[in-house]
Amino acid sequence: MRITSTSCICPVLVCLCFVQRCYGAAHHGSIKVTRNQTKHVEGETEVHHRPKRGWVWNQFFVLEEHMGPDPQYVGKLHSNSDKGDGSVKYILTGEGAGTIFIIDDTTGDIHSTKSLDREQKTHYVLHAQAIDRRTNKPLEPESEFIIKVQDINDNAPKFTDGPYIVTVPEMSEMGTSVLQVTATDADDPTYGNSARVVYSILQGQPYFSVDPKTGVIRTALHNMDREAREHYSVVIQAKDMAGQVGGLSGSTTVNITLTDVNDNPPRFPQKHYQLYVPESAQVGSAVGKIKANDADTGSNADMKYTIINGDGSGVFSISTDKETREGILSLKKPLNYEKKKSYTLNIEGANTHLDFRFSHLGPFKDVTMLKIIVGDVDEPPLFTMPSYVMEVYENAKIGTAVGTVTAQDPDTANSLVRYFIDHNTEEDRYFTIDASTGTIKTAKIFDREETPWYNITVAASEIDNPGLVSHVPVGVRILDVNDNPPELARDYDVVVCENAKPGQVIQTITATDKDNSANGARFHFSLDEGLSLNPNFTLRDNEDNTASILTRRRRYSRTTQDIYYLPVLISDGGVPPLSSSSTLTIRVCVCERDGRVRTCHAEAFLSSAGLSTGALIAILLCVVILLAIVVLFITLRRSKKEPLIISEEDVRENVVTYDDEGGGEEDTEAFDITALRNPSAAEELKYRRDVRPEVKPAPRHHPSSSLDSIDVQEFIKQRLAEADVDPSVPPYDSLQTYAYEGHRSEAGSISSLDSATTHSDQDYNYLGDWGPEFKKLAELYGETESERTT
Repeated sequence: MRITSTSCICPVLVCLCFVQRCYGAAHHGSIKVTRNQTKHVEGETEVHHRPKRGWVWNQFFVLEEHMGPDPQYVGKLHSNSDKGDGSVKYILTGEGAGTIFIIDDTTGDIHSTKSLDREQKTHYVLHAQAIDRRTNKPLEPESEFIIKVQDINDNAPKFTDGPYIVTVPEMSEMGTSVLQVTATDADDPTYGNSARVVYSILQGQPYFSVDPKTGVIRTALHNMDREAREHYSVVIQAKDMAGQVGGLSGSTTVNITLTDVNDNPPRFPQKHYQLYVPESAQVGSAVGKIKANDADTGSNADMKYTIINGDGSGVFSISTDKETREGILSLKKPLNYEKKKSYTLNIEGANTHLDFRFSHLGPFKDVTMLKIIVGDVDEPPLFTMPSYVMEVYENAKIGTAVGTVTAQDPDTANSLVRYFIDHNTEEDRYFTIDASTGTIKTAKIFDREETPWYNITVAASEIDNPGLVSHVPVGVRILDVNDNPPELARDYDVVVCENAKPGQVIQTITATDKDNSANGARFHFSLDEGLSLNPNFTLRDNEDNTASILTRRRRYSRTTQDIYYLPVLISDGGVPPLSSSSTLTIRVCVCERDGRVRTCHAEAFLSSAGLSTGALIAILLCVVILLAIVVLFITLRRSKKEPLIISEEDVRENVVTYDDEGGGEEDTEAFDITALRNPSAAEELKYRRDVRPEVKPAPRHHPSSSLDSIDVQEFIKQRLAEADVDPSVPPYDSLQTYAYEGHRSEAGSISSLDSATTHSDQDYNYLGDWGPEFKKLAELYGETESERTT
């Protein structure tokens, strides 16, 4: 079988198709399909012969982007077994078979039904087979072939990364590389010139150029100045087909910015400047600005201003504002129009960052001259001193002169000055000032010990112009006068031991004085000379502002005298000297042998009897233990008192308390008082079950006849007597109460509960026979018939 291709329709491919067919005829000529045959000869073994292929195929080609009305013819399949009678059937399988590529199963012609795009798929792999139409058996083995999509120039070059933004330093050498651009073409780079791109510059000449093969953009001029032009827009074109006519093209824009270099020195717009500054300008304040222009930007335009010479270099200073690049002129010293009316300064402005490649364009600095005119201003009075310190003694009389302040008008007019004190604080009210002379006097009497220092503020103003005021601080120190006597430094607690020895120091005292050291630094201590000689204690002046208290005899006794009083006289070294008297209280205490105080309280008398502190603690501990034993014993005895177990019917426990007004018949059910109403009903004495009597009492026998006749009072007395002599009864105090009213009255009940609501016809005359107890009742109810009727 052989494949015949008729796809070489395009004139451009005629030569290629011709070469292809010749190559196929020379190497893949029509080979007749023969089957594998095995020949059997007698006496010979079976011989296998290598089968021969029955296919002849080549690569088919189909043009992309075919736009004709009929399907595009691709090629033809033909088998050697095909005799032209239609018995051979051709079958096509693989990529695009039946959809993109169709085959005539009788003739073997292949057509393309769709327009193909090589940029999407470059080739298709298909399989062809020839079978017997009647038997559907393959006449030849299945074979594979490829249909390639032939490229045409249908894609223009593209710049995928554009537009571009790039910078290049100004003043660069010609040919300095700026950027390399690259365009891509989707056409087949291995076939023809469809993907061969050539670069050219459409816009940006003569400043820049581009390499046609590599796309590298370079500078095309020398010394391109940023200050002349900073931004450039360059358009680069890429054209395929090696730039020939008919090729497709694409373009991109490259925005190029020249970056700054320090190639411009600073320049002052003028060579001479003039500045007016009033003499009232404050020291440290800015009085003017000056600026040199620099065409560069960024750090290349940074500069520093200095005063290189002039008669005002010591009065003015200049600094640089980094934001505005201006020179700020400040005042270092105060101006005085009356002394100097103008100053001249030479100011230099120089770049701080230099580029030595452009040093030939320098120098990168400039100088200008600045003349400063001092303006005359009416100034407030000026004090001769920035501050004053004055002194005055305490207790000085009101109106005593303290000192004088002086101020003058600095202007040429030399106006008169008026003085006054700013009464802003309470301290200012302690002084007055003479408005003309400035003499300060006292307005109150001072006490140095209370306030040793005063600070006031004195103001001065021109009489002609009161609004111009100047101030000066004045400090007044109050000098000390010896007006405070010395005193003991604190309240001393002086203690002397009973076993003290003569000449023993028991206390060292010091003194204090409110006056300063000039009037109270040296103190003298002594005993009151007006008193007789103290036989118990003496005082020694140590001449170092301290004194010692010493004993004068051996042993002291608390029982004889427990407190001593010692008057001490203290004088200072002032002029005149002052003195005061203080009394020391000395207590007598019991001390250990080493001098440590044991006690100064009343318990010391017990210890003197021979009982030490340990012995006292032991005695107290024994007393506490005995008390604890007694409390424990009492508690145990109480816990042994068990409740009496008496018969439930014992009348001694039948005591009930009621806190209500009565509950009717239920009240009588709370207890049984039959034993009281009828003593014969009482039970025999029952012994306690919880106590076994040691002696059994004699049995009691009460005949029924005698019990019926016994009186209740006698019954109660008998029970009390038995309880007192009964040995089985614990010795508890027993209180037995019996609420018995006596024998029942023969008169019966006199209650009116059962009486009718109406008047009864009953006769109550019998009430008079009951005795004198019912006399009043008989008088109430014993009415005559006539009285009842009336």
